Amino acid sequence: MQSEAPPPPGAPADPANLDFEAILEAPATMRSVGDQIVQQLKTVFDPEIPVDIYELGLIYKVKVEEDGNVAIRMTLTSPMCPAAEELPPEVESKARGVEGVSAVALDLVWDPPWNPGMMSEAAKLELGMF
Repeated sequence: MQSEAPPPPGAPADPANLDFEAILEAPATMRSVGDQIVQQLKTVFDPEIPVDIYELGLIYKVKVEEDGNVAIRMTLTSPMCPAAEELPPEVESKARGVEGVSAVALDLVWDPPWNPGMMSEAAKLELGMF
């Protein structure tokens, strides 16, 4: 059986293979803080799509450090997204409101570009895409 070679370091993830559990990176002592951040991000909705931004696949990475510093890498459904002014500050605010978070750095990226294949199965089900 031949296995595929892993992607080179720094290569964008294949959207079809996004592992939602791997989106959160936190040391064991901060895992509960990371889980609470994810729960808060699940309360942020794209105003045009009735699914939260986490299940939509707009959150690429949540990294929590021992000192409470948090880095969030996210995207939007398109660079022309009408919610571009509201969503990133809301994400930052929700994460900052979690107990144990001392600072939040938000990185809004366009690579890899978002596509519907990045949605979780729950989001696809909610939107009738099965």
